[in-house]
Amino acid sequence: MIARIPSLPLADAATRLRVCLTALVFLLLATWCAMAKAQTVRIKEVAAVQGVRSNQLTGFGLVVGLDGTGDQTNQMPYTAQGMNNYLQQLGLTLPADAKVQFKNVAAVMVTAQLPAFAQPGQMIDVTVSSMGNAKSLRGGTLIATPLKGLDGEIYAIAQGNLLVGGAGASAGGSRVQVNHLSAGRIPAGAQVERAVPTAFALGSTIDLGLNAADFQTARRVAEAINAQMGPGVASALDGRLVRLQAPADPHARVGFLAEIEEIPMQAVVPVAKVIVNTRTGSIVMNQAVTLAPVAVAHGNLSVSISSTPVISQANPLAPGGQTVVAEKADIQITQEGGSLIQIDAAPQLADLVRMLNSLGATPQDLLAILQAIKAAGAMNAELEVI
Repeated sequence: MIARIPSLPLADAATRLRVCLTALVFLLLATWCAMAKAQTVRIKEVAAVQGVRSNQLTGFGLVVGLDGTGDQTNQMPYTAQGMNNYLQQLGLTLPADAKVQFKNVAAVMVTAQLPAFAQPGQMIDVTVSSMGNAKSLRGGTLIATPLKGLDGEIYAIAQGNLLVGGAGASAGGSRVQVNHLSAGRIPAGAQVERAVPTAFALGSTIDLGLNAADFQTARRVAEAINAQMGPGVASALDGRLVRLQAPADPHARVGFLAEIEEIPMQAVVPVAKVIVNTRTGSIVMNQAVTLAPVAVAHGNLSVSISSTPVISQANPLAPGGQTVVAEKADIQITQEGGSLIQIDAAPQLADLVRMLNSLGATPQDLLAILQAIKAAGAMNAELEVI
């Protein structure tokens, strides 16, 4: 015997369909809001491979071809000495008593960043900065300059025409200058001569170093890698280091790291921190800063001191009379009225900003207020003064 399923009225079926569609819409909205709230980042944005880094190169060089704006060699002996050494390499020897003024030459310091995995023949950018009293490096040419690392070895040779982003003119004791004239850059101005050895292809493991030490970030990085690449591939050693079990083949190792760097992970809420710059009065705080209920009284106290000279002139016929100059000081103290303002708890950054703005204080006053709130224990954030 086959049981018959009772049919629903058409109106009831339509109502249930609308209810299901409404619930589905709300579910999708909730899912979208949760995904929007949970910010995701790639692993390459929070960590980097240990040992894969750039190296600093420096060198002493000479810039020639200046329009009379070079060093005054009588005041900068190393400019003349460097030029004499260079001329001796070219087979030219100047007399010992020769007094030569190289007005078109400037002694410079050449710096560059040797990127990771740089190979001989590649070109890198260099920065050229004046070491002496040259007025301008505009229009100059850097002659061949060896760039050395901290180990004293030569890793690149720099040479080329300078690009100086400024201009200036002077005449009759007056001078007009736009931007900086004593430093410039040479794009692709150095050629790599030596490669820096790296341990990237050695060993069975690769270490990822986090940009900021945080145990939660290290754990999430390891979990995201294991979920994508398989269990046991990554392990967090501490709050800064994550160790990977890498393949032995160099080609496979490159592909392995390329996949790991693109793995998404949920971003960790940063440590609550307030950065205070006492020189400029700037205040920067991140989204994790919150404020407990606190009361603040703010008022301004100004002291004004003005001095008026008082001159006492002696009589014309007074013997031994002298003119006495004294000062009369006028001191005024003004204190503006301040009321005690209650600041409610601020669980979000927007609430904290609104509460601080309600005080009507200047940025300089906010520096002292934030320090006092932190000392009172009402602000759960690190206060860093730079």
